[in-house]
Amino acid sequence: MRIAIAWYGAEGQSSYRYFHERGDDVTIVTPQVSSQFPLPEGAKAIVGEHAFDHLSDFDVVVRSAALRPDRIVTNGKIWSATNEFFARCPVPIIGVTGTKGKGTTSSFVASILREAGKAVQLVGNIGVPPLDVLSLLQPDDIVVFELSSFQLWDLQKSPHTAVVLMIEPDHLDVHKDMAEYIAAKSGIVKHQTAQDTVISHPLNRYSEEIARQSPGRRMHFADSGEHEVYIRDGAFYRDEQRICGTDAVQLTGDFNLENACAAIAASLEYIDDFAAIERGLRRFTGLPHRLKLVREVNGVRWYDDSIATTPGSAIAALQSFAGKNIVILLGGSDKGADYTPIVQEAQRVGAIVVAIGHTGETIAKLCQSHHVRVIREAGMMPEVVRAAAEIAQPDGVVILSPASASFDQYKSYSDRGDQFVAAVEGIATHGTN
Repeated sequence: MRIAIAWYGAEGQSSYRYFHERGDDVTIVTPQVSSQFPLPEGAKAIVGEHAFDHLSDFDVVVRSAALRPDRIVTNGKIWSATNEFFARCPVPIIGVTGTKGKGTTSSFVASILREAGKAVQLVGNIGVPPLDVLSLLQPDDIVVFELSSFQLWDLQKSPHTAVVLMIEPDHLDVHKDMAEYIAAKSGIVKHQTAQDTVISHPLNRYSEEIARQSPGRRMHFADSGEHEVYIRDGAFYRDEQRICGTDAVQLTGDFNLENACAAIAASLEYIDDFAAIERGLRRFTGLPHRLKLVREVNGVRWYDDSIATTPGSAIAALQSFAGKNIVILLGGSDKGADYTPIVQEAQRVGAIVVAIGHTGETIAKLCQSHHVRVIREAGMMPEVVRAAAEIAQPDGVVILSPASASFDQYKSYSDRGDQFVAAVEGIATHGTN
């Protein structure tokens, strides 16, 4: 079978390896090749600006997640690594989606199930590429799959357990509008059966809109209805059964308690071991760049929340430190978001804004119109961190929670976060001079 791997990065590399080892006639088709992902020795390849004009004669085009399906013109079948995995996976899949919190919730689920003695494969953006583990799966395994809208766009089989976290406008630089974004996210339930389960956020209309499309059993998290997982008096409950204290969660922010509720609800579909749930929550101490404490310098605590690429996630970060003297670093590349809500929240909690990156100018003007103290800093992270250090108050916090993507100045949100951490370490060692 003639197969094209459309776009070559981490996912394309995994797809090439999988189909090549299966014995297919595989060609890599990509606009460019990066030094991080060089072409395999001897691989067939079509490389160049117009590479995707040459897809028509392949039997199957395997698109990488970031490539819109409607950009592919072919007489063959349009497919993806995610579709291939779902079609051939012989064990239950717990799928997790949402605008933010996917990685944390997926990690909570994996940690809990492992503490209960289950063999778990964590795949997706935070785990390994799914096709890398397909041949390794054993009959008693459980797969936890973090799923973005790009992976769900054309999914043809839905997970047995679908978790739909809070949804807010995002990726509107790729999706045409919010309706298309929600339609893509809906792939997580669209092909469920009556035997499957969807767990949704009861107070988020988009999460509920997606959940209503499932023919399976519907549950809520962070809600006190029958068979639901919720928080009461500093503890997690299912119905009237106390599971464990919320202090088992080692992460900052009330939103992480909601993520834990969702993870507990999903885990209880497969285990009934409250002690394992508590151990699993305690064992997971967080992913990089997700409201992680970098260090304290001169009485100021610095937090890396570079993953916060939407206003809603930055608002959640601000709310986690209400009552503190807050400096928040906002701005980056534009994804079509409205920054008014985050500026209004900064005004409410009395935060000072350091406006950075391409969207910094827009954010600075909004701050001025809302009477929020703002400093515009167009430099790279060392300059940004020095500017923040000069205005931060003892016993206060500085948060990198940009509400924007990173591609204006950095390779990725993780690169932005790494440079922030390095700059904070720099002022801890050498001061701000």
